[in-house]
Amino acid sequence: MRTEEFDFNLPEHLIAQHPTAERGSSRLLYVRDGTQENCQFGDLLALLKPNDVLVLNDTRVIKARLFGNKVNHPSPGSNQSDNNNGSIGGKVEVLVERVLNDHEVLAQVRASKSPKAGSWMILAEGLTVEVLGREGEFFHLRFDSDEAVLTLLEQHGRLPLPPYISHTADQEDEQRYQTVFAREAGAVAAPTAGLHFVDTMLNALRVKGVMIVYVTLHVGAGTFQPVRATQISDHTMHSERYEIPQATADAISQAHASGGRVIAAGTTSLRALESASTVGQLKPGKGETSIFITPGYKFKVVDILLTNFHLPRSTLLMLVCAFGGMKEMLTAYQHAVNNQYRFFSYGDAMLIERKN
Repeated sequence: MRTEEFDFNLPEHLIAQHPTAERGSSRLLYVRDGTQENCQFGDLLALLKPNDVLVLNDTRVIKARLFGNKVNHPSPGSNQSDNNNGSIGGKVEVLVERVLNDHEVLAQVRASKSPKAGSWMILAEGLTVEVLGREGEFFHLRFDSDEAVLTLLEQHGRLPLPPYISHTADQEDEQRYQTVFAREAGAVAAPTAGLHFVDTMLNALRVKGVMIVYVTLHVGAGTFQPVRATQISDHTMHSERYEIPQATADAISQAHASGGRVIAAGTTSLRALESASTVGQLKPGKGETSIFITPGYKFKVVDILLTNFHLPRSTLLMLVCAFGGMKEMLTAYQHAVNNQYRFFSYGDAMLIERKN
């Protein structure tokens, strides 16, 4: 299939720059059997049934963006940007993609000239960082500190908002660009379908008999990368880490055995579940996934998808077209544009029943 088949016209004013005034007050477009129904997110309580399983991604967005400068010959072990750290060079912007251990990360680095292995940077006016080398599009960096990287990022980093949000992250973003159930630090982008949930909704779903379980998929910055290949089969997906707990696998197996449905909250939850089911049966455990779901894919686990509206020509739009049907999804997106739905991370939601 050609990438241009997944294009659509999106007026810029429909790209949500800020969240709704209250979490959980977004609109919800319910899509099934080729029809579209305009709802509110609160209607999800009526649309889900007892014995359904709702799968949430509990990843937590880290403050992955850092700014600083290249330096020449910093003093080993120094964490202060002073005269002992050598001469200050050009500016750099670092976006941590993945935390490897307490001191090392993979990251995107923006600079006038790409840093070389063995060079150094001072980030956030005090963090001494060595460039160890390259791994594909990412730089392998080591933080010269006794403190763990996640602690340093929380203290000195900035929240990495998506590229289509024009303002710098503020206090509102630090609260609202994070789900209420986030607990496993490691993502550089939010699992945005989960941003709509509030605790009262989750509790009401439990009371109704909906089982709520969790997976973890640490969303990478590659989720925003456009598909540049003319043919979608030529596109290479980025890799992300995931974990499926035993309790989640057991709940899904029980739901399917009793006639319940599996609802994935977000494409990230769906990708984790489908990645762990490549042999046809959901297997708990940890793994890496670069699964690229396009029309023609046969879904093994998920029956209903809750998701936000995605970028034109994106892998996520291709995924929802595979799930709900190509014609049906493009029609639903046009309905959303015509009805002034809000798009992308801070936008409204869709509830899609699987076509096949």
